[in-house]
Amino acid sequence: MTPWVKRLLIANIVMFFLQQTLPVYARYLVLYPDMYLLVRMPWTLITYMFLHGSFMHIGFNMLVLFFFGPRIEARLGSRHFIWLYMLSGVAGGVLSIILSPAAIIGASAATYGVMFTFARFWPHERIYIWGVLPVEARMLVIIATVASLWGGFGVWGSGIAHFAHLGGFVGAWLYLKWMERNAPSRKFRERATPGIPKGRSEAADLRRWATIPRDELHPLNREEVERIYQKIETSGVRSLTIEERASLDRFSRETG
Repeated sequence: MTPWVKRLLIANIVMFFLQQTLPVYARYLVLYPDMYLLVRMPWTLITYMFLHGSFMHIGFNMLVLFFFGPRIEARLGSRHFIWLYMLSGVAGGVLSIILSPAAIIGASAATYGVMFTFARFWPHERIYIWGVLPVEARMLVIIATVASLWGGFGVWGSGIAHFAHLGGFVGAWLYLKWMERNAPSRKFRERATPGIPKGRSEAADLRRWATIPRDELHPLNREEVERIYQKIETSGVRSLTIEERASLDRFSRETG
């Protein structure tokens, strides 16, 4: 088990038992949908994540953390993992305050952020629900999103912080985007790869790339060119990375 996963498991379990023995103090750790109370007790955006309403509640959240957390912490590193976990929880709390009138407790937003991150890196990994039903990680996130939307708008599941779950997804997504944008490897590639010439139009790029002799390319190169063209058709020229533009320029018969 990785360091922060272990610490979070211990912290949540300890806080749960303290909550049961000293309930009068737990109310100062709950996140209330009241901006006045939030200003007076800003720590509740963090502390609410370490309280739970029942053994089933904490059991589910800790199970998610236990199964998904170690691989993510190993992939991202401990520092990024704990930031992702905490910011997912904070984002869930903020969204719940905005959209829900109920006070909330629980690590669900944070663990949903962990679940989202797992699906982001290993989308086709099979998760066995109840140890029997196989579901791909990406489908698990889609199902959880639909269920949270339905529940959040009152279709089912009253008493559950559905918007906090969605906020956890959003927080994790934003943090991963920030990580990708600030990754040292990306900055190195941007410095090492020639930039897109100023004044170059999309139409000129497409005309030049149309000269690529696909039939004469090595099968692997042809497959890469076709993949990039499919991306252009679905997302447009602006969606291409510098590396993808450079690949098309390299195979083109005309110079840019």
